[in-house]
Amino acid sequence: MNVRSIGASRPRPRANGITVDVEEWFHICGFGPLSQERWDSLPSRVVLTTRALLEELDRAGARATFFVLGWVAERYPGLVGDIRASGHDIGSHGHLHTRVYELDAGTFVADLRQSVAALRAAGVERIDGFRAPEWSINDRSLWALECLVREGITLDASMAPVRIVGSVDYPRGPHVRHTSAGPIFEVPPLVVDRFGHAMPIGWGWGLRMTSPRRMLRTIESVNAAGLPAVLTVHPWEIDPEPPRVSLPPRLRFAHYFRLGGFRERLAALLSAGDFGALSDVPALQASR
Repeated sequence: MNVRSIGASRPRPRANGITVDVEEWFHICGFGPLSQERWDSLPSRVVLTTRALLEELDRAGARATFFVLGWVAERYPGLVGDIRASGHDIGSHGHLHTRVYELDAGTFVADLRQSVAALRAAGVERIDGFRAPEWSINDRSLWALECLVREGITLDASMAPVRIVGSVDYPRGPHVRHTSAGPIFEVPPLVVDRFGHAMPIGWGWGLRMTSPRRMLRTIESVNAAGLPAVLTVHPWEIDPEPPRVSLPPRLRFAHYFRLGGFRERLAALLSAGDFGALSDVPALQASR
């Protein structure tokens, strides 16, 4: 892989953010047949797919914020090195890809610390951003924000303003959340109203189903309202040969819907849009 450091010169301000959740294709929360006990026996695709995503970002001249799973960093420290050498920011995605509301404060902090230790061992010096698996900091787990602050995390990107995983009452723009340990800056993903519902157009099936042209129009309108758009992708979404397993209908839809051609659509979006790491977006720098 030819790694070119985007960070060799000072990154310019960007209107919108792009984030990457670095995990394996089999890191699906709550699905027993793909439980942790099987992970080391399943075919790994994360190095191939993450490097492909790095290539697309490089072609577009865009930096991103990579939230890396500690489990991945432990096994593939060289991949973390590739992300660093390409000039991207790196934060924690937890260690074992467990929903936060399935943990208590003690086990959550232990998981976070394990992920941070794995990232530091892979050469990451600054780790002040966090994203929970499946946007799982919500009304069932707001206590986790205090834990993050106490562990030195200043930016969280785990609260989705949609009903299924979060709440439509959550702010759609960046904002400060106050805890007994101090404030933390919250960065939500892009959500828009479609057919009377809040739609996750900035990630997952919502992003995959939306054409680059329509996405760019949507982002333009969001920017005109004074808000940055934050998008999220997973390396497994651009896998040319994604492994297929039998999943329940909801998970099957979330995991496989419109994977075909997504790499090309994403490349077109990145090349035409104005995207950077979260630290490149002035509206997202309140915590920095």
